[in-house]
Amino acid sequence: MPFCPYCKKKITMSKAFCSNDCRDNYFHYISIQTPKPFIKRLYTVHNESEREIEIIKYSKLHNMKLNLLRKKISKAAVNMGYIENTTPQHNSFADNVAD
Repeated sequence: MPFCPYCKKKITMSKAFCSNDCRDNYFHYISIQTPKPFIKRLYTVHNESEREIEIIKYSKLHNMKLNLLRKKISKAAVNMGYIENTTPQHNSFADNVAD
């Protein structure tokens, strides 16, 4: 039996995702691109409240889901070394993306 690529639930052979929400979130998360200079500016120039305002502006400007953008930015910040990874490693894609 295959698994949903977003939430890792078991699904039937005829389906690719378990729900339309999983499908939408999966493809939306994959399509989000955060440039390295933007991440660098967020974590070197702005404090926490200014960072949140900039993320909201970026989300509205590029018509992105705010929760998925926050997850993508935090993942990029961990990869670039601006913050430490405080969450344990999970096998599920949804655990890394969903609120």
